[in-house]
Amino acid sequence: MFSITLITVGRLKEKFYVAAAEEYAKRIRAYARFDLVELPEQRLPEDPSGAQIEAGLKKEGEQILSKVPKGAWLCVLSPEGKMLSSEQLAAALSDVKSRGRSAACFVIGSSFGLAPEVKRKADLLLSMSKMTFPHHLARVMVLEQLYRAEAIQAGSKYHK
Repeated sequence: MFSITLITVGRLKEKFYVAAAEEYAKRIRAYARFDLVELPEQRLPEDPSGAQIEAGLKKEGEQILSKVPKGAWLCVLSPEGKMLSSEQLAAALSDVKSRGRSAACFVIGSSFGLAPEVKRKADLLLSMSKMTFPHHLARVMVLEQLYRAEAIQAGSKYHK
């Protein structure tokens, strides 16, 4: 069975985000093995300097890369990434599977972004939109799109 891992920096606190994320994770598990890895966000001062942010992202990046499953296709969410339609994301995952890869890993960084090292390791840098979304909403949106991608591949009526 294909395996999908979502690595996120930071925890969901609001009940409505938690409920939505849990629902989509449950739906994904109908199609693939799914694991969520939540990593702690580095604590920074109230008004951090560029150097403090860089140091925090470096530590987070090391944690992220240590949790990426060996051999997994790596998709990193980043504003400068490529924008794909739901159908294109489904096709990308289908291609990963057809090439014999048994796992995909998606990464959402902290509110300060991601370390350059993580972005360099990505097989795909993916942008969700040119718009800005709350960090926690992005997790729900990624989970919904992963579920939608799997549903598209399976020919489900979920995607219209």
